[in-house]
Amino acid sequence: MEASAPPILLLSPPRTSTAELLARAAAWRGYDVTDRATRAEGRRVHWYGGPRAAAHLAGPLGLGLLEPADDWLTRIPRPLLRRSVRLTTLAEARALRERAFVKPPSAKIDLLPAAVHEDGTSLPGALDGSTPVLVSGVVEFTAEYRLFVLDGVAVTGSRYAVHGRLDPAPLDTESRAFGRTVLDAMAATLPSAVCLDIGRLADGGWAVVEANMAWFAHCYAAEPDRVLDTVLRAAGPIAAVTERDRPYLSRSAARPEHVHD
Repeated sequence: MEASAPPILLLSPPRTSTAELLARAAAWRGYDVTDRATRAEGRRVHWYGGPRAAAHLAGPLGLGLLEPADDWLTRIPRPLLRRSVRLTTLAEARALRERAFVKPPSAKIDLLPAAVHEDGTSLPGALDGSTPVLVSGVVEFTAEYRLFVLDGVAVTGSRYAVHGRLDPAPLDTESRAFGRTVLDAMAATLPSAVCLDIGRLADGGWAVVEANMAWFAHCYAAEPDRVLDTVLRAAGPIAAVTERDRPYLSRSAARPEHVHD
């Protein structure tokens, strides 16, 4: 590795609006920013982009990509979740005969958009039955918020949807308070750098939506510089990953046929 060479923020093309914001913040800090993986060889690399490209690049570039465990939602106390959630297989989900929300554990599985199904017969037949899925009770979120979490603290965040429609805005007092409640209870079960989504329910209560990898999350109205702090920890050199975070190293590189950008 070139001792004097600045670190690199590697982006997957085409660049999203979030990637452009992070590129500016990283360049201001002295990072080289590129979407050409060949420029990153032999350098200290951090990543922002899709899981399919990450699966191919993690090994050659020595990336340590952090992501929550597939069953994380199933371990949340019911008062913070406000619905039933279980991790199962697509084969078992196809046998459902009641209404349910079905989604992949993270944004890595092709051909399976997160959606409410009246029963399991409408689930896609193209995927192998052993594909993991989360099956949950159906709830209505009136507003949804994204928190970028570093060392158990939400360093920035944004509202991103209202009644299911994109509507970015700064965090409000209630979303910050519920985020702190969730992290007080669950931060020890998440990577040290992660994206946490929460939401306000139709009855006025609050619930966890999901957790996901920070290196593939839109920032919406969150502060780009603080988002970058989270991304740099969540997707950097594998040699820098602490023992605390090693259980959260991405499994996607081991099964690239199931991932997508």
